[in-house]
Amino acid sequence: MTDKKHGITRRGAIQMLGAGALLAPNLLGKPAFAQTPPEAPAGRIIVGQTQESTVLNPLLPHIEVDDAVIFSLFDALFRVTPGGEIMPNLASEVPTQENGGISADGLQWRIKLRDDVTWHDGEPFTAEDVKFTLELIVNPDFRAWRTIGHNLVKDIEVVSPTEITWTMEKPFAPYINFLTETFIIPAHAFEGVEDPNTAPFNSAPIGTGAFKFGQRVPGDHVQLVANPGYHAEGPYVEELIYKYIPDTTVLYTQFKSGEFDLTGNQYISPDNYAEAKDLADREVVLVPVNSVESIYLNQEKPQFKDPAVRKALYAAIDKVSIIDALYYGLPLPSETFMPQASYFYNPDLPTQEFDLAAANKMLDDAGWVRGADGIREKDGVRLSFTNSTTAGNHLREQVQQFLQQTFKEIGVEMEISNLPAAVIWGEFWGMSQFDSVIVGITFLIGADPDVTNRFHSAAIAAQGGRGSNNSQYKNARVDELLEEGSATFDPEKRRAIYQEIQAIIREDLPFLPLFQNRSVRGWKSGIEGVEFNTNTRTESWHAAAWYWDK
Repeated sequence: MTDKKHGITRRGAIQMLGAGALLAPNLLGKPAFAQTPPEAPAGRIIVGQTQESTVLNPLLPHIEVDDAVIFSLFDALFRVTPGGEIMPNLASEVPTQENGGISADGLQWRIKLRDDVTWHDGEPFTAEDVKFTLELIVNPDFRAWRTIGHNLVKDIEVVSPTEITWTMEKPFAPYINFLTETFIIPAHAFEGVEDPNTAPFNSAPIGTGAFKFGQRVPGDHVQLVANPGYHAEGPYVEELIYKYIPDTTVLYTQFKSGEFDLTGNQYISPDNYAEAKDLADREVVLVPVNSVESIYLNQEKPQFKDPAVRKALYAAIDKVSIIDALYYGLPLPSETFMPQASYFYNPDLPTQEFDLAAANKMLDDAGWVRGADGIREKDGVRLSFTNSTTAGNHLREQVQQFLQQTFKEIGVEMEISNLPAAVIWGEFWGMSQFDSVIVGITFLIGADPDVTNRFHSAAIAAQGGRGSNNSQYKNARVDELLEEGSATFDPEKRRAIYQEIQAIIREDLPFLPLFQNRSVRGWKSGIEGVEFNTNTRTESWHAAAWYWDK
């Protein structure tokens, strides 16, 4: 369904071709909106978000809220559209086996670059910057966000300022999608810098994006200003502000009162949807997203090593009541990390059933014995753990209270320990310092099904790996399938592989899936160019197209 008034496109299942998405040779064109953008940037748009943007270097570990700023400041070689098409961005075309950009065996890559791009400080963008970025990511002394895929790149050669080649150690089908979220940074900004992890660039970034960095006021906002020399569409506003409002209830109150213009992370909470959609001078829509809400369990904690515990906890979750009563029926129940619109989604997974009697029996049979206080123990391990999430997210806090009560009925003690966003989603999350967390995760990169970064045993940062396997999950068969899937280009073969991965993870339960999100987005009437993209983690994926029609 396409709603032209709101500029929103809802797609059906993505039919994957080749490496996992449709490939298009032309540049991203103007959006098909009836209104006409201004000839010069005008006005200001303030985006309200309940988590604070703190990471400005796109190669360092970061979360969804940071993406809003990063997508506005930086460009990647390619970008992925709402329909799953991969389009050129800093590159002048998308390499394929048909156009010779990728060899028939998938090992040799040749990337042609635009010749009209400059950095925000006026320096020309060249292939040297691409080489620097790809090499920095795999530098063992650099704390990179993602290295999977990039660690297969070798023999990088700058052919000319507008052409670069490299060799892959082995075929890696998801890599074209990975490059849609690999933002290029300037080599010259790191000249003479001893430690790139603490470079001045990290707090005063220079990009090629539609907006330039203005300032960051810690605890309050990040200010960006228009880049009039941008090489692609836009920008159409002079100033873009990402405003930090650390409470979902206050976010909605300020949206109603007009203190900001467009909702960002975490958007409008479901309990306010009925009222919000009828507000005057506001555009409010329900948008399906790829984020899956779940309870992540740290597999290295002794409480969770027993599969019976994980299965009993899952059986003790009244998922239907959580969705219907707390989230007003808006989310979609889920049993997997894979979005339900994906070509690779497994529809045949077991459906969770809320059953306290079955949960109690699982723990009894596994030898977890209730103590005098009713809490179970086994081999000296007390079945007690903390659960954390973002402080101020009132719906998640209600879920925690609900879970706390039902878990107690099966002899499990869950203590609640919530933290500010900047704390919980830092090392506490990235280095697996938690017992359990309630978190919403977009597991895919672009439209590709590969989840090596989330589930491969080599992607556990807390154990010296490079990735986001924060549950510290290990399964040899999953490792094997992930490696096979990433080296396979045939979509039907990949589909079987990733459906098996989903089945194994559903059985192992390193996380307890609750639902796939449908978020309530809103903005002031008069803002045009808003288009949502389920293949990215942020509403600001193409903020360059936003403008005021006034």
